[in-house]
Amino acid sequence: MMLARGGPRLVGRRAYGGLRGSASRTLSSKEAARRATMTRVKAKQHGGMQEDAWVPFTLSERTKVTGNTHLYRFKLDDAEDSINLPVASCLLVRARIGEEQEDGTKEHVVRPYTPTSSATTKGHFDLVVKVYEKGVMSKHFGNLKTGDSLEIKGPIVKLPYAANMKKHIGMVAGGTGITPMLQVAEAILSNPEDKTKVSLIFGNVTEKDIILRKELDEYAKKHPDRFEVFYVLDKPGFFWKGGKGYITKEMLQQRMPAPSNENMVFVCGPPPMMNVISGDKAPDKSQGELKGLLKDLGYTSDQVFKF
Repeated sequence: MMLARGGPRLVGRRAYGGLRGSASRTLSSKEAARRATMTRVKAKQHGGMQEDAWVPFTLSERTKVTGNTHLYRFKLDDAEDSINLPVASCLLVRARIGEEQEDGTKEHVVRPYTPTSSATTKGHFDLVVKVYEKGVMSKHFGNLKTGDSLEIKGPIVKLPYAANMKKHIGMVAGGTGITPMLQVAEAILSNPEDKTKVSLIFGNVTEKDIILRKELDEYAKKHPDRFEVFYVLDKPGFFWKGGKGYITKEMLQQRMPAPSNENMVFVCGPPPMMNVISGDKAPDKSQGELKGLLKDLGYTSDQVFKF
């Protein structure tokens, strides 16, 4: 009898353990389902884009902006969807265009890009890309044809922005480095509650290279007390009335907000420009040490952000 009573108790423990394992598996299944649902909800919020998974998007249009710069329009699955990117965020783009691996496939190359279309634009999003001779990804963009697709992930928030977090934001941009600046400026100027002033210095080689000039000039015209833009050209034409040569310490001193914890300066452009203005980012893409003209002018690392 004792053995008989002991037997069922032993079986009961095993049964309980089995039920507990089953419950654990059930909870795991529920958690997996919940996470899957949250992923779908987040993806829906961003037009099908996901923060932690690569999703292919199809190129629907390609439009020439300047000689070697094009606007690439990617369509969303639902024409009523928008990517709804937070302010000061970007997307990651990847393609197998790197070095060949042992299995014969090529390594993925990943690059960040900031959409130039509004976060609330329905049915598509736009990327403006300049093709550089040594730019692996930019040359890949240059070879894209309508109907081709690219794997994209995001949004990736670079700088958490809140309205009125600074009184005056200065921006120094070169070439396609204007794209994150436009995104932030648009968010500030479209928000009547945000009183932040924005001053932009935008450097390019020639006048024809100035991308998104129409949008920038419209902002300056519509918000003269809150937005100003100063164009600088390496190779200006005879009748050019803007800045000439490279961006100088004097230009920064005259047009950027004074060093202060109430102000901030954003910098984005090709490495040579970054090195002169603020020092480039660190190899791991962190902010790195503040150097260059901005450091010489008395700014601290807390007052400068490198996109």
